[in-house]
Amino acid sequence: MMISGIHTVADIFCCCCGQIVGWKYEAAYEKSQKYKEGKFVLERGRIVDEIDFSSEVYIDTRPSMSDSEDA
Repeated sequence: MMISGIHTVADIFCCCCGQIVGWKYEAAYEKSQKYKEGKFVLERGRIVDEIDFSSEVYIDTRPSMSDSEDA
């Protein structure tokens, strides 16, 4: 349950350190909130402002299956 209603969300993790950096709206149960489905929120305070470009950074944007879908 969120302030704007009931939603199903999935955490978004940093592929380098594993910290949760935001979430993706998987489902919205109120008609007025359906526009959020598939969209994501990244928390600015959890993302590093400066990236060390001397090392390679890979961002995987492909959809992935949840643990429940793997079974």
